[in-house]
Amino acid sequence: MTARTGDRNLITDVPGLLVGNASDTAIKTGATVLLGEAPFTAGVHVMGGAPGTRETDLLAPDKTVDRVDALVLSGGSAFGLDAASGVADALRAAGRGFAVGDQRVPIVPGAIIFDLLNGGDKEWAENPYKRLGMEALATASDEFGIGTAGAGTGATTATLKGGLGSASMVLASGHVVGALVVVNALGSATVGDRPHFWAAPFEIGDEFGGLGPAQDYPAPLSPRTKLAQHANTTIGIVATDAALGKPQCTRMATAAHDGLARALVPSHTPMDGDLVFAASTGARPLQDAGAEVLELGHAAAICMARAIARAVHAATPVEGDGVPCWSSLSR
Repeated sequence: MTARTGDRNLITDVPGLLVGNASDTAIKTGATVLLGEAPFTAGVHVMGGAPGTRETDLLAPDKTVDRVDALVLSGGSAFGLDAASGVADALRAAGRGFAVGDQRVPIVPGAIIFDLLNGGDKEWAENPYKRLGMEALATASDEFGIGTAGAGTGATTATLKGGLGSASMVLASGHVVGALVVVNALGSATVGDRPHFWAAPFEIGDEFGGLGPAQDYPAPLSPRTKLAQHANTTIGIVATDAALGKPQCTRMATAAHDGLARALVPSHTPMDGDLVFAASTGARPLQDAGAEVLELGHAAAICMARAIARAVHAATPVEGDGVPCWSSLSR
């Protein structure tokens, strides 16, 4: 596999995909939207014990709807599921959606993280997430910020601020794979109290510091900092321009969880809602489906691991933070 990134090293290196972010710094939360210029095929796989989702049943290979208009990642726990409603309303107004008679019903699956205990002002009079979803959609572009941005605005890990991350890879076949992730994990992306990332073996260039792997590793410990709060979840999307059906998207989402486990220790716990969507624009056909689907899954896992490290690496400090940023660690 050729280890090179796309031009932006973002999921939007997959042609036809756009990403929009919206943040509310007072609440310390936000929303992120992955939009297709045209409807795209999607799948999903959940491995965490505490997921929060909308319309994920539609993505099962045996269900009728075979295209979605957008995917939404949001803060806010169950309140944040309303971000997808804002996106659906805006898409319907734009004439997007599944045609039913003379009506259009946008298909907008979503997932949420729990960021309600991060120090922001949560005493809102009206659920803000529908607004945040609309605002995120309105900014959708092939360029977007990572770190303390969008759905990652209020995210944390066991030891450091989390955030929004993205990464991409161009394969020897010419197919592009990208990942987008919100890192709000019970576990840690770094080794012990050091700045070295668990994902270091998969780093391309110095995209998250270039420190390489740690030289020794501490005994694994259960991270107590977030355990009692049940306030965790890492949610993400992997995408490609390869022509995949729903079963193949589901397989790619499943494989991408390997990257999550390589980058966060521990992961997939009973207190995390770890989930990965997969998206295919279908622009580039497969030549050897068996071998290429395997390679796409492997690339998705690598991109996911790198995107997680990039999220934590790019996080920036904000007044009232309960945990430090990676940039504060001595190197």
